[in-house]
Amino acid sequence: MSDTNLDPAEDAPHRRFNPLTGDWVLVSPHRTRRPWQGKQETKTPDNRPAFDPKCFLCPGNLRAEGERNPAYHDTFVFPNDFAALLPESIAPDSGSELLRAAPASGECRVICFSPRHDLTLPEMDTDAITRVVDVWADQIRELGAKWRWVQVFENKGEIMGCSNPHGHGQVWAGDYLPTLPAREDERQRDYFASHGASLLLDYVADERRRGERIVVEGEHWTALVPYWATWPFEMLLLPHRRAIPRLPDLAPSERSDLAQTLRRLLIRYDNLFETSFPYSMGWHGAPTGDLQEKDTAPWQLHAHFYPPLLRSATVKKFMVGYEMMAEAQRDLTPEQAADRLRALPETHYKEQAG
Repeated sequence: MSDTNLDPAEDAPHRRFNPLTGDWVLVSPHRTRRPWQGKQETKTPDNRPAFDPKCFLCPGNLRAEGERNPAYHDTFVFPNDFAALLPESIAPDSGSELLRAAPASGECRVICFSPRHDLTLPEMDTDAITRVVDVWADQIRELGAKWRWVQVFENKGEIMGCSNPHGHGQVWAGDYLPTLPAREDERQRDYFASHGASLLLDYVADERRRGERIVVEGEHWTALVPYWATWPFEMLLLPHRRAIPRLPDLAPSERSDLAQTLRRLLIRYDNLFETSFPYSMGWHGAPTGDLQEKDTAPWQLHAHFYPPLLRSATVKKFMVGYEMMAEAQRDLTPEQAADRLRALPETHYKEQAG
């Protein structure tokens, strides 16, 4: 049914292209007007203690597999007790050309951001976040000497499948280049071959000139809602001053500015619906291992943030139906999302309430 009040310039459905992956997303701004009678999540009170004796990640506690955590006082890394990848692997042989498998070897680790059970990244100070950045870089340097791809990521919030509320992330390193990084590698190399420049450096320069999708800008880093964003408040975080292929390549000033930019961004996320904002985030940089010496000029380090909340702390965006069968779709435009995030204060809502 048509709506005669639609503004063609603001509300018209259209598709946007993602040059990093080659995918398209359908944008349907007029659908933000539809009433919501769908599923609403339960908003969980955020009243965790600083230490939980039952938490598998708190200092001094026993983990599920019987290992005891040390009484750590800073960021803590340990081998994942339920690793998705193991150092040695054998692929099943189906005997069919259409039923292919390949071995997948690697190792997985967990990174506790803080000994405090009640703190997430936006509630930590800049120095503490800088130490997390340093650990991310150290893990990529160490594991990248052996493995082809090192994926640093964080799943935050139980609606993102996070099994423990203690602030933590993970590192999965493997002997293969996974599907999405491989696609980004190919697209960035194609662009570099055609233009003699970095796709993402050209892109962030264009976005900084326009300004409409930028949410936070630091001395070295820019956080923006990408033009091709799929998730309602999706974010792309990347350095804008120089080419940087991997996290270990960051200078000290770039690491501290990254920590500040992260904190400013993540506080806005929490303030949007006054909740501990859920998301999946991860770092993409040039491949490692035996691909380490491959030309890194096409690559620009960046992080993706994919948060599922749509209208409130209890209304989630589901990828179903058309998204699963055809292509990604969003209602809220990236420009509207950036406007809302940019307008939020940089003081955490808990501090404001206090």
